[in-house]
Amino acid sequence: MNDLNTGITTLKYQSGFGNEHATEAVPGALPVGQNSPQRAPLGLYAEQISGTPFTAPRAANQRTWFYRIRPSAMQQPFKRIPNGLWRAAPCTEAEATPNRLRWNPLPMPAGSADFIDGMATMGGGGDVSTGTGFAIHIYLANRSMERRYFYNADGELLVVPQLGRLHLFTEMGRLEVAPGEIVVIPRGVKFKVELPDGQARGYICENYGALLRLPELGPIGANGLANPRDFVAPVAAYEEQEGPIGGPVQVVAKFQGNLWAAQVDHSPLDVVAWHGNYTPYKYDLANFMVINTVSFDHADPSIFTVLTSPTDTPGTANLDFVIFPPRWAVAEHTFRPPWFHRNYMNEYMGLIHGQYDAKAEGFLPGGGSLHNCMSAHGPDAATFDRASAAELKPHFIGNSLAFMFETRYVVRPTRYAMESPALQPDYDACWDGFAGNFKG
Repeated sequence: MNDLNTGITTLKYQSGFGNEHATEAVPGALPVGQNSPQRAPLGLYAEQISGTPFTAPRAANQRTWFYRIRPSAMQQPFKRIPNGLWRAAPCTEAEATPNRLRWNPLPMPAGSADFIDGMATMGGGGDVSTGTGFAIHIYLANRSMERRYFYNADGELLVVPQLGRLHLFTEMGRLEVAPGEIVVIPRGVKFKVELPDGQARGYICENYGALLRLPELGPIGANGLANPRDFVAPVAAYEEQEGPIGGPVQVVAKFQGNLWAAQVDHSPLDVVAWHGNYTPYKYDLANFMVINTVSFDHADPSIFTVLTSPTDTPGTANLDFVIFPPRWAVAEHTFRPPWFHRNYMNEYMGLIHGQYDAKAEGFLPGGGSLHNCMSAHGPDAATFDRASAAELKPHFIGNSLAFMFETRYVVRPTRYAMESPALQPDYDACWDGFAGNFKG
């Protein structure tokens, strides 16, 4: 078996968002001048994975050609397995609510759980069957995936680690992602997750809609926000495993909201070479070029968008991934934290580390909050009082990394989310105590 030990410090990557990549783990494995020769090099099988329809516009078309040891079609039939706490939109177990909701960090499982078993869906919007919307999950894992592989036919996975590194071994190769980084795993790509630190917790947004892309920059110009060169894709690496070495392996598929499993007598990560633009990729959030006001007022949070999944309505996203990274606050005669707000869009927030500048307490790393359409929110009373009296000198907001999944779809929480002991019963109290200061 050609596999990896846990000393994952020297992985190589290919640079560029949406690039056409070509990579081979064994010299001569890539065919020259065509995709599907009569006989692929080195006795390999040619296979294409299409992430968009064949006739998608060239600028949006995504596909990759694999050159693998066995074709993916070589497997037993799928059989349904329990979903555990996985759910898909529309989540109908609990009512959509206008109430503001906030959760403490979910505890690590008492028993053994890998990346699949340790998944808990917090909510979702849209409809998986129509390819619109998303679902929000928390993963809580304390065991690496052993002889077990996963792919998601329902959408791409935007993974935001909060605790512990993940080593992802995918059909395209290996990536390591740590808190402060993100990774996107495309729809249909098979992978397994190993835990170099023994346990891991983080957030996932499962995007059913248009593939995530970089937002348009408009008058910002050619540079700024997340720059394409800072996204990296894996180089080819393969796992050769078959027959008597431990018996069959399990491939788990998520399909139309349910989990299915099939037995395979070889590793599905047996891609020796590949070329294309449909690939997992990761990004270090520390590379985000923050653009902010240098005069007065607080810019809209859309200025912090890393990735977006658009809809057919311009400016109205299926999903925006927004971050609130370390940055300077320099606005004059301005209330600097985020203002009080009621929003057409729906917002789920998480905290990777530190303290969010709009909440003095109660919003913890690994926790989350949900403010649905037109639900009033904003700074808590302690933050308002402090910011209203602060000396407005340049201030560096450091040791903080929060993010937001923002969407046009109302987020309907799952029963698990609404009945979890982590749900804070007194979240509304953070807005108590605002004095009536009007002197008119």
